[in-house]
Amino acid sequence: MNTLKFKTNINCSGCLSKVTPILNEEKDIQKWEVNLESENRVLTVETSSLNAEEVKKTVQQAGFNAEVI
Repeated sequence: MNTLKFKTNINCSGCLSKVTPILNEEKDIQKWEVNLESENRVLTVETSSLNAEEVKKTVQQAGFNAEVI
């Protein structure tokens, strides 16, 4: 299992409601969370098969940016 971390522009619960269905649909993501308290709005993703670029593209489908940290 790989844990990947990203700086995002997911700022609020409204943003979370937009990204949640997209991340939940991705069968290769076992668990994910966004720390809205963090200055960088850190998205943590646990996956066994996706690489950082694939997760980044998934987040972009929801209209948000993700930058590997």
